[in-house]
Amino acid sequence: MKRSSRPGTVLLTDHAWPDDSVERSVIEEAGHTLVTGPAEPASAEVIDDLVAEHRPVGILTCWAPVSATAVRTPPDLRVVARLGVGLDNIAVDTATERGVWVTNVPDYCVEEVSDHAVGMVLAWTRGLAVSDRDVRVGRWNPASARLRRLSALTCGVVGYGRIGRATARKLGAFRCRILAHDPHPPKDAPGVELVGLEELLRRSDVVILHVPLTPGTHHIIGTEQLARMKPGGLLVNVSRGGLVDTDAVVKALESGQLDGAAFDVLESEPHVPAGLLQHPGVLLTPHVAFSSDASVTELRRRAAEEVVRVLAGEAPAHACNSPRMPTAESGRQ
Repeated sequence: MKRSSRPGTVLLTDHAWPDDSVERSVIEEAGHTLVTGPAEPASAEVIDDLVAEHRPVGILTCWAPVSATAVRTPPDLRVVARLGVGLDNIAVDTATERGVWVTNVPDYCVEEVSDHAVGMVLAWTRGLAVSDRDVRVGRWNPASARLRRLSALTCGVVGYGRIGRATARKLGAFRCRILAHDPHPPKDAPGVELVGLEELLRRSDVVILHVPLTPGTHHIIGTEQLARMKPGGLLVNVSRGGLVDTDAVVKALESGQLDGAAFDVLESEPHVPAGLLQHPGVLLTPHVAFSSDASVTELRRRAAEEVVRVLAGEAPAHACNSPRMPTAESGRQ
């Protein structure tokens, strides 16, 4: 990486791994100083205070909120880099107005998240989680199994970006019918039928969410959408908890409209609603779909490298905004 001629402080707001060694090695090798906040994501107020104290030129953030105040406070802030893909914890509009780059690492966990989604589908069709729970409490009753042939089902992928395409490719190996919906569909999608969201819900036995959380996608799956799904289907969410109205899902499970729900993310995480915990058709993992030994190391290195790149005066590799660069006139104000 190119070394910056103006060393500064970089704040790592939080981290979902045991230490900050990877980030520190990249940042300090470039001549900057890394300051690390609490490992667990703190509140916006705590992050605001850390920013006010250290006045960073760059911010690395995992889950902690980087508020508009945090973006406005440091006079020389130049970049906010997300250790992940989604940007819902960053005040992107404020950063854009202030001339601050926002970056992410959009492709570090494509294989992991798509593997996780397919694994959840297989766990449902083959009854893996339910059977494991039964055997562990002494129930050995193969006659009670309600298993499915995946090749006979229709799987709908909502969001046909990098991860959605990988999930569709992997599901294709099981010879099931694959539908996909995306607001910006590709011209060509071999082996996949591109349809509208309502048609996808109506025709799919399994619905898998691979979309970012934005104001337009908040509760993209609610009571109305669940009612359109085939009775007895599966909903898989490995993207963001806010995509799903959890109360509506619990009611759909209780009524039998949904047979199963497989969630790696929850709107209320880390709190898990009792209605999900109590239903035997629910499979839950603690927001780990992105994770593997390889993906986490790659994520940490590449996010830190984006900070160094911007501080060296270069454009980021994965810009998520088009910041308004200050003019000479505005700089004198």
